[in-house]
Amino acid sequence: MKETLEKLQSHAVEMINNAPDGEHLEELRLRFLGKKGELTAVLKGLGKLPDDLRPVMGKLANHVKEAIGEALKTRLDRLAEEKLAMDLNEESIDITLPGHKVDAGSIHPISRVMAEIQEIFIGMGFAVVEGPEVETEYYNFEALNIPADHPSREMWDSFYFGEGLLLRSHTSPVQVRVMEKQEPPVKVIVPGKCSRRDAVDPTHHWMFHQVEGLLVDRGVTFADLKGVLLDFARRMFGPRRRVRFNPSYFPFTEPSAEVYIDCFKCQGEGCRICKQSGWIEILGAGMVNPKVLEIVGYDPEEYTGFAFGMGPDRIAMLKYGINDIRLFFDNDIRFLEQFA
Repeated sequence: MKETLEKLQSHAVEMINNAPDGEHLEELRLRFLGKKGELTAVLKGLGKLPDDLRPVMGKLANHVKEAIGEALKTRLDRLAEEKLAMDLNEESIDITLPGHKVDAGSIHPISRVMAEIQEIFIGMGFAVVEGPEVETEYYNFEALNIPADHPSREMWDSFYFGEGLLLRSHTSPVQVRVMEKQEPPVKVIVPGKCSRRDAVDPTHHWMFHQVEGLLVDRGVTFADLKGVLLDFARRMFGPRRRVRFNPSYFPFTEPSAEVYIDCFKCQGEGCRICKQSGWIEILGAGMVNPKVLEIVGYDPEEYTGFAFGMGPDRIAMLKYGINDIRLFFDNDIRFLEQFA
């Protein structure tokens, strides 16, 4: 058996070293090392040897297997080097030819607006926090004063996973999570994606973005809210902007308001963008409902606060004159190239 193994090794290595290509090498690997290969056939005879010879022949067989495997690897590497050398010898590169134009990428308009909004509020001392996109019904509704039988719950028609989980329909749940973990003062904004079961059309999409803002401390008033949002409007849309607060309703704020700015295109004279009204709605806001403060363990007799929420998608449409929200999500390179 020793003589047979040594002859097998010598024969296999010689054939491997003369293999012309990778296909022949694979055939040789199967011939000598495969399940039905020549080495396997020899190893089957180990059981017939005396007990004192089995370890010796087994060790020799492993040595032969390793030698054949090393020869295969060495020859494969050598063939690869020869092919590379041949390719380099046959190919030539004319360095005087003009190169291929590389198109420049750009920041997506929504990402651009989100970053601008964050920069403005960071400058006012707000911290940026994030939260889960898959929420529980408690944080998305109950903790925001929207119980299961509340009629306003229909305003947030949501995507459910079952077992009380859903895609968050606004970023407001994060304000509850923040207040649960942090004692006042709280001063944060929450940018992120949201989802609602809206029919897709030029002004609505089932997925959209929102930036929620929250400030809670002693002595916070509606006047503070107006001052912050006026400052934001002027930094975002121009230093001459005016704001208007119309009464509205949100379960988690009281009082609540819809916030408008005078049209930055027509300066309030009336145009297509403001629908001839001279005003454009940009966000919703209000004082944090005392019930929400009680839910998170804040004393509403000691602390007050305000919250606001805006849609960066809508703001991007206004700033860049985009008339169809679907363009943001179609990944049409012709649309995105305009922002390079």
